[in-house]
Amino acid sequence: MELTLKEAAAACGGTLCDAEGREEERVSCAVIDSRKIEAGGLFFASKGEKTDGHGFIGQVFERGAACVVTEKTPEETERICGVPREKWGPYILVENSLQALKRIAAYYRSRLDIPVIGITGSVGKTSTKEFVAGVLSEKYKVLKTEGNYNNEIGLPLTLLRIRSEHEAAVVEMGISDFGEMSRLGEMARPDICVITNIGQCHLENLRSRQGILKAKTEIFDYLRKGGRVCLNGEDDLLFAIKEVNGEKVCHFGVSENRDFSVYATDVENLGLQGSRALMHIGEAVYPVEIPLPGTHMVINAMAAAAVGLLLGMTPEEIRTGIGKVQPVGGRSRLIRQNGICIIDDCYNANPVSVKAALDLLMTAKDRKIAILGDMFELGEEEERLHAEVGAYAVEQGVDALYCVGSRSRFMYDAAMEGYDGSQDIRYFETKEELLEILSELLEEGDTVLVKASHGMGFSAIVDSLRS
Repeated sequence: MELTLKEAAAACGGTLCDAEGREEERVSCAVIDSRKIEAGGLFFASKGEKTDGHGFIGQVFERGAACVVTEKTPEETERICGVPREKWGPYILVENSLQALKRIAAYYRSRLDIPVIGITGSVGKTSTKEFVAGVLSEKYKVLKTEGNYNNEIGLPLTLLRIRSEHEAAVVEMGISDFGEMSRLGEMARPDICVITNIGQCHLENLRSRQGILKAKTEIFDYLRKGGRVCLNGEDDLLFAIKEVNGEKVCHFGVSENRDFSVYATDVENLGLQGSRALMHIGEAVYPVEIPLPGTHMVINAMAAAAVGLLLGMTPEEIRTGIGKVQPVGGRSRLIRQNGICIIDDCYNANPVSVKAALDLLMTAKDRKIAILGDMFELGEEEERLHAEVGAYAVEQGVDALYCVGSRSRFMYDAAMEGYDGSQDIRYFETKEELLEILSELLEEGDTVLVKASHGMGFSAIVDSLRS
């Protein structure tokens, strides 16, 4: 990293201590997990719900840390956490370590001269990030968000992973309340912003789609000068936005629309193998293969094409990058094992993404099984929205629907109202109840969709199906 101990302290307004002669030493990495420290690294010690990072300061110095950012002095840490004073090295004393992390990341970002692409939206952020990173990798050395590092802690850690060899960065930006996007935007300062859609999620705090739109578009205030915006033209609220900060919006989609910068037509659904389509860029048309299944993935691919165009890539580079994208675990990942096909989509869920996953399930040839669980953060609308999903599953014609969780009772009740006698519809209060009999419910050749909010722990169901 091009960041010295002196610069880190100045950036966060902290006091650099015990660093005589080492002020210009550069740090190698920034971490909040002591297990991930590297020689020369910067460790941010903070008190969490279960553990206090200050108790690991001695360990990180033993492993070669260059410096720690701490809310406690060595004397306080020795008294409270039992870390001897003699185990300490250089440290930056601050009021709040996590705030310091954000300020240092914002400073570090301000010194970078590479394009940063910020991706947000209700659904499809991660898949779109993978498409954008895949496309840009055909021309640039790209850093992208890993795992779920898309919040106020993950984003700064991602920004601090950018190195001199990187030529572009693709960062995912997730929020659940007003003001969060402003804090993320202040750090990321994107050159290009992509919004995938405005769906029904985080309604507990954001109340409505208009509220979600307001919260997501806070990012526009933090675009760098001349920054561009790419929006899903298939979303009514996003299509209504034509200009941001004096720059024309780049709309993308799967409709033949002259207002779109890039769009796909003649989409051929290849089922679980993905799609083929014709990609339109201006008056030119190019065949493209999208390896991830579902129409929503075609839209995500067109988002990547829009970004590629803004960064001077050729149509050939764009379509090659799209064709190389691989699914991320927990997000429409296909697993063929034990005679069945598992659609592992258990990372998160809201009504829009569950319906899209059901549409994908319906492209399978043999029996179609949906294991659906609770969707969180839907606020006052949770009963209606769970019921809506249950009714949709039955209307689409799934062969079996297994609803799991207290909120999913509404899903089950609505499904039973549309029950025609041919489907196997069951309710389980917990996933453990389902797991007890799951093997008895399946047949060779089944395609099984597993989807719920992350807190439901449905990865255990995927593990059970695989074993």
